[in-house]
Amino acid sequence: MRLRRIAVLIDGGFFLKRLPKLVEPQFRTTAEQVADSARFLCKKHVMRLTGMNEAEDADGRWLDQAYRFFYYDAEPFAGKAHHPLSNQSIDFAKTDTAKFRRELFTHLRRKRKFALRLGHVSKEGGWQIASTHTKRLLKVREWAERIEHSLLPGQVPVDLSENDQRELVNLLEHWKNLSPDSVYYGLRQKGVDMRIGLDISSLAHNRQADTIILVTGDSDFVPAAKLARREGMEFIVDPLWQKVSDELYEHVDGIISVYPRPDRV
Repeated sequence: MRLRRIAVLIDGGFFLKRLPKLVEPQFRTTAEQVADSARFLCKKHVMRLTGMNEAEDADGRWLDQAYRFFYYDAEPFAGKAHHPLSNQSIDFAKTDTAKFRRELFTHLRRKRKFALRLGHVSKEGGWQIASTHTKRLLKVREWAERIEHSLLPGQVPVDLSENDQRELVNLLEHWKNLSPDSVYYGLRQKGVDMRIGLDISSLAHNRQADTIILVTGDSDFVPAAKLARREGMEFIVDPLWQKVSDELYEHVDGIISVYPRPDRV
């Protein structure tokens, strides 16, 4: 068996989003379980490429075939903001999400051949209503002129049909039923895609690996994939069973997911 040099690059945000569709809760509930799942993903790819099986890997020799495993994410946002619905101050650095991310990073750092590449999160705006509510809530605009006209001195209130009354009641109920989870703070992850692109370029130009496996569903990495292939590297994308663009199919050496295919992609 020839010695391979395999690099696995994991888009952490994408991985965390897709993982609940691929594994049972006991493999993704805690930060340690998620880190183990990331390692398992890398192991499955290395063993598939080298033709190794579990019996041959009793002593963990699969790691000898790996150059490095890169995990890309961003440091949790550390700012504070006042929630418009719960009327409470939120320290984002102390949220469960931030604590989970930091714990996950700690477990990944302890795993052999794993390297973290962390960008940052910046504020892009204030509080915003989730898109699932936006369309219905914007219907209030259709009622604004009618309500305003009814409030003018000497005006007779608008006579509403049964359908109008039902629609208005439903709209008001939707407004009243908004929960703290119905809005989100305008944050944007920065520097992650850039780090992925730079590492692909470095791996290719320095011949540090002969195969790159990129775990993502983002077609923005097509230019980086084309560069790696021009340098003679094998470039594989694992979209974790998410559908990918035809452009991505065209410019990589394979679209391969090693986790079992979920019932609902």
